Amino acid sequence: MIAPGSDLRYLLGGTVVSHERFTGLVLPAEGEPVLVVPKLEAAGYDPYDLPGLGVDTATWVDGEDPYGLVARLVGGPGVVAVGDMLPAVHVLGLRGALPGAEQALAGPVLRGLRMRKDAAEVEQLRRAGAAIDRVHARMGEWLRAGRTEAEVAADIGAAIVAEGHASAEFVIVGSGPNGASPHHEVSDRVITAGDVVVVDIGGPLPSGYCSDSTRTYAVGEPRDADVVESYEVLRRAQAASVASVRPGVSAESVDAAGRGVLADAGLAEFFIHRTGHGIGLDVHEHPYIVAGNELVLEPGMAFSVEPGVYLPGRWGARIEDIVVVTDTGVEPLNTRPHELVVLG
Repeated sequence: MIAPGSDLRYLLGGTVVSHERFTGLVLPAEGEPVLVVPKLEAAGYDPYDLPGLGVDTATWVDGEDPYGLVARLVGGPGVVAVGDMLPAVHVLGLRGALPGAEQALAGPVLRGLRMRKDAAEVEQLRRAGAAIDRVHARMGEWLRAGRTEAEVAADIGAAIVAEGHASAEFVIVGSGPNGASPHHEVSDRVITAGDVVVVDIGGPLPSGYCSDSTRTYAVGEPRDADVVESYEVLRRAQAASVASVRPGVSAESVDAAGRGVLADAGLAEFFIHRTGHGIGLDVHEHPYIVAGNELVLEPGMAFSVEPGVYLPGRWGARIEDIVVVTDTGVEPLNTRPHELVVLG
């Protein structure tokens, strides 16, 4: 049972928002798939050629029970796998209509498909990577002393759209001590000379495929004496993780490659998150590049490689590229320089 969201977009080529009303793609183990959709929203799916995809449609109107409709369509299954992001109100509604069925997550089924990008998907990710690289290339236009993080972020957000994205899904501008918080986003803090600034930005193309890239900048020469040396260690750690990517290695080994470089320099305790996450129609999806994930990498898998160093109350830095596993190794989709960029 797949609800509106990225899984449904992956399967049908598009999706519409169903608000509070139940919409779900019923995929039986045997038989034809059926899209259960409110009648007032059914026209929104006309562009997706459901008949051509072999998908029937079953509509319902306000006052009718959509969960009972699903139960009539599927009979008495032993297991119903629900989409990972299906709202609880609908999960419980299905449970009430199918009390004899065990509920499980559909994510593991879809994950195996979505992790392996085909050539068309990889090309969309290349375009997204090139578009966000063009934004990073313009950072000197906006990032300077005397401006607030919020002012810089507003300019970056507009540029993300101007460079070909459908929207700016996230803009992180973490200056000075704010850079030590990986998900800081923005504030009214005024950027000052000597600040190290983490800029993590991305969003979807009109196709839905996403970009995500982080570079670290300095506004003039960094004021903290340990920045240059520590950043060089981080650069080597990120390069080591990227170089380790190839078919047949585990996700956790990519994490370990960069983390080991930081550990050798005494910086491992300041790297406080996983090395990477998959990317596609969602900015964060499987596979996750983290200790304990023994998943074997295969061609077509796309994910970020983004180690960081975060010194609480002082400064932070992160370097992030999206990479794709190829038949023989790895293709980075972001090509901006990895060195600490000094502006102004």
